[in-house]
Amino acid sequence: MEEQPSADPVVDDAGLTALTLEMLDDVTAALPGGGERREGQREMAAAVAAVVADGSHAVVQAGTGTGKSLAYLVPVALAGKTTIVATATKALQDQLAGKDLPFLAERLPGGVDFAVLKGRSNYLCLQRLDEAEVDDRLGLEIDDDAPATLDHDLLDELRAFAATTDTGDRAELPQIDDRTWRLVSVGRDECPGASRCPVGDDCLAERARRRAAAADIVIVNLHLYAIEIMVEGILPEHDVVIIDEAHQLEDVVSEAAGRQISPGRLQAAARAAGAVLADRDAPVGVEEAATLLHTRLEPLIGNRLVEGLDDETGTSIDFIRGRIDQLLNALRSVPKDAPADVAAKALRARQAVTSLLDDIDYVRWPIDNEVLWVDGPAHNPGLRSTPVAIDSLLAEKLWEKRSGVLTSATLSPRLATQLGLPDTTTTIDVGSPFDYERNALLYCPSDLPEPRAEGHREARLAELEALIVAAGGRTLALFTSWAAMRDAAEHLEPRLPWSVLVQGEGSKMALLESFTDDDEACLFATMSFWQGVDVPGSTCNLVVIDRLPFPRPDNPVLQARRERAGSAAFRTIDLPRAATLLAQGAGRLIRSASDRGVVAVLDSRLANSRNYRWDLINALPPMRRTKDRHEVEAWLRELRDNT
Repeated sequence: MEEQPSADPVVDDAGLTALTLEMLDDVTAALPGGGERREGQREMAAAVAAVVADGSHAVVQAGTGTGKSLAYLVPVALAGKTTIVATATKALQDQLAGKDLPFLAERLPGGVDFAVLKGRSNYLCLQRLDEAEVDDRLGLEIDDDAPATLDHDLLDELRAFAATTDTGDRAELPQIDDRTWRLVSVGRDECPGASRCPVGDDCLAERARRRAAAADIVIVNLHLYAIEIMVEGILPEHDVVIIDEAHQLEDVVSEAAGRQISPGRLQAAARAAGAVLADRDAPVGVEEAATLLHTRLEPLIGNRLVEGLDDETGTSIDFIRGRIDQLLNALRSVPKDAPADVAAKALRARQAVTSLLDDIDYVRWPIDNEVLWVDGPAHNPGLRSTPVAIDSLLAEKLWEKRSGVLTSATLSPRLATQLGLPDTTTTIDVGSPFDYERNALLYCPSDLPEPRAEGHREARLAELEALIVAAGGRTLALFTSWAAMRDAAEHLEPRLPWSVLVQGEGSKMALLESFTDDDEACLFATMSFWQGVDVPGSTCNLVVIDRLPFPRPDNPVLQARRERAGSAAFRTIDLPRAATLLAQGAGRLIRSASDRGVVAVLDSRLANSRNYRWDLINALPPMRRTKDRHEVEAWLRELRDNT
């Protein structure tokens, strides 16, 4: 964090806008290589300045290359208003904290005071570390068939880290695996709070919160901000929120507003309580309740419970609640003068059990606006409930309290309505500075059988192979399902002379590094690679999308939204989501002004549908279009030969 005095507040609309544009020009001119003036960036910065000055709201679609982070950071830094920037990807958080804000801090009058804040489980818990050094049973508290353990060398390493770290952030310890980290961290539902913790005065998570509370700009994960909307007080008070990658906000807030119970969660509560209770009756009772919950839920996996819980399942949930309540009473009986480590464990267990009881009550009696369903793996099915819509929730809990800017490269025209923004919200599209007409070609084979038609698979694989061969590798192939990705990889890997990287055969970061380092490699991936992937240059001359990304018809939340929308469901629910995701996938191609290449959509509905093809095409960057594979192959060969 760069700690410097904040700039003097400038809140007059016209004055802040003028100062913003002047400073933005100076800042971009100082970029490495000399940044060029981008009108879309200036238009966005002016819109953000107006929002900050008058407390309004804006939705800004800003295409790739706009420089949107500087467009919103400059005006909020100049205004001196406390601002939270919420992003959906770690890459963007790292860019903001490690590059953009330090760069601004050196150039803005008065500097910029900023901080990064993450969820509590991202910080080393000193109390759990103390316990780990004296308790060989600590591994039994986590929900895992093979509990992790901490050897003496690792404990020494963590203790040294605790003594020297400025942040306590797990990101500084990449060698620690997830299961081990769970032994020395706590979630929000477990932590009793600094005032009730034996080492609360030295808490690393609280230290991070204090730093954030003193900063003018705080960078957070979108999931953490969604939790703040539901449970106020997790983040510092703030005047302005910037939601970057705002196309994900609806789904993230829906998830945060929901509740779930599962056998694994009951087992974790029993293990946590068993670590402090001498009498095993209550923990064993909850373990038996977990088995009962599994028995009731496993046959319901994949089902939406439109009528709520049936009588038998409802009775079982009531019984399970009774067992959890008995466990809570047992934990309350732990003596107040118990040793500090025992008292701390009991507090954490009570927190977790109380939260579990709240969620049981929530899913047991869902209200009319809730969707209830069962999902998850067969060994740990979950009963879940979440709101059908979040527009009124956001209107009350967010937009009435502070001004906001929502931005992304691709946004649905209905976004403001879906998110409950005021009617006075400004909506603009500042475009992209990239020359898509010259540098990018959109290809869709109109004669390809439709996805469910006979012969589609064979024709699709043949198209994919021909395109990759013409490109000489250099392909990011995006699939709408794991099955389609694996099928393509198994079919094409032995037929291609270039490396084929496949999602699941390494971490996302490792795959992207390999793809970037090998100019001729191909990368086959699913939905998590449709967004947040930035590979500029000749490594990626071809982006292939296997089919139009319409959402699954059996998604329980979308089913409920469709029912609510009635006859307009396709155009208001399915089509906007498909258009946004298609544009996000296509956006992986052109990442810099010099990039050139092809986006190939192997779904003939994009070429032939009279009902919605233009809705999808108009959501994409303005690329040249063709149905002629020979034209595409010639273009790809030219790009390959000129590399």
